[in-house]
Amino acid sequence: MNMSTENQSVCAVVVAAGSSRRMGGENKLLLPLCGKPVLAHTLTVFQMCGAVRDIVLVCREQDMEVYRTLAAENGITKLRTLTRGGDTRTESVLAGVSAASEACALVAVHDGARPLVSDEVITQAVAEAAKTGAAAPVVPVKDSIKRIENGKIAADVPRDTLAAVQTPQVFRRDMLLHALLDAAANGRSFTDDCAAVEALGQTVSATSGSYENIKVTTPEDIAVAEAFLYRREKK
Repeated sequence: MNMSTENQSVCAVVVAAGSSRRMGGENKLLLPLCGKPVLAHTLTVFQMCGAVRDIVLVCREQDMEVYRTLAAENGITKLRTLTRGGDTRTESVLAGVSAASEACALVAVHDGARPLVSDEVITQAVAEAAKTGAAAPVVPVKDSIKRIENGKIAADVPRDTLAAVQTPQVFRRDMLLHALLDAAANGRSFTDDCAAVEALGQTVSATSGSYENIKVTTPEDIAVAEAFLYRREKK
């Protein structure tokens, strides 16, 4: 496969079906981040991204109306549909990919809790997936990594062989759909979408991520995200 992104339409599948357990049960996607809900920031990036045609939002049944209103209030006109997620990430992504238009050649699966993803990170992953079929942004690991056994440090893990993977992870729609259906048929679940296609022997290209593209998981992450946003505004 070696086609340009211009002749391939892209649907962003934004996964927002989590339970926010590490936020004490409070819906982290509705928490204020510089005056707007976390999810509003996430959706706005894809609304403004020229590489993306449609947005599918995957969420819990009880959040649908709140998120629909949030999207309308923030001018998210690319929102194609909201669809109910499953009990696992794999089930939720499958629901989102299934709801995407068959006219979309590529799907960009993104965590709703990553509100600081940049246009550049999205477009690089999309461009690479248009060439190779699958791509994901990564950043080098900063910390020294150790392998632990029985509460003891057992060995060093070479840091230059490691990277932290982010989203959006971009795939040919048919490839990812096949991988997710195969996982469902075999009772497998993945916390990372790359793993689903890798399980079928597909390699995933690595593109440049950003250390600002954090996932809001704990209350401390809100403070970090706000600091990044304030720095962007000053620039």
